[in-house]
Amino acid sequence: MIKLAYLNVENLDLEKSYNLLPKERKDKVDFYRFDKDKKLSAGAYLLLKKLLKEIGIDDFEIKIGKYGKAYISDQENIYFNMSHSSKFVACAISDKEVGVDIEYNDPTIDLNIAKNYFYNQEYESIMKSQNPSDEFFNYWVLKESYMKYTGLGFNLDLDSFEIILEDEITLKNDKNNIKFNLFDLYEYKLAIASSYNVDECFEYEISEIY
Repeated sequence: MIKLAYLNVENLDLEKSYNLLPKERKDKVDFYRFDKDKKLSAGAYLLLKKLLKEIGIDDFEIKIGKYGKAYISDQENIYFNMSHSSKFVACAISDKEVGVDIEYNDPTIDLNIAKNYFYNQEYESIMKSQNPSDEFFNYWVLKESYMKYTGLGFNLDLDSFEIILEDEITLKNDKNNIKFNLFDLYEYKLAIASSYNVDECFEYEISEIY
C-alpha cells in the first residue's frame, strides 16, 4: 500500500488550519516567523491527516527518530514522509518505509553543488544533458528521497551513493530493491523512494483538507 499526494498551500487559511492542529504541530507552526512557512507546516500536517483518514486512521501520534525522521508511534506498519518547497507540500503514506522530496526547479542553480557534493558519474551526467539545471534537480530530489527513506537524512553524504537515472531509476549496488519514481509538477520536481512503483501523484485542493 502506498499513496503519494501534493498540495498548494499558497491560499491556505492559517487561522482555520491552526485550529485543526494538535498542540505539538501548533508549537511547530508558532516557531516560524513568516506566514509562508507557517502555511507549509500546517498544510503538510493536514495533508498527512487527510491521507491517513482515507485508510481509516483518525488518531495518531508522531514522534521523531534518532536522525530527525518523523514516524507514527502508535500504528503498526504505517509509515509516512513529508516535504515542502516554496508553496507546495508533498506527503506519502505506505505500509513500508518511504522517502519523499519536492523542490522548486530553479534554472539559476549553481551546478558546482553537484560538482562538489554529488557522485562523480552523476555530475558528469548532469553536465552532458541538454538541460543541466533540470537534470540537477532530477538527481537532487531522487537523492534526497533516498536519504529520507533511510532515515539518515543529511547524515548520509550525498556522494556516498549513486543514482542511475535511466528509463528505470535505480540505486547502484542496491541490495534492497528500492523503487524510485520521479514527477514533474508545474515548476517543481518530486521524487519518492519506496518498496513500490508509484504511477500517480494525487493533487489535493485546500477545501479537501479542512
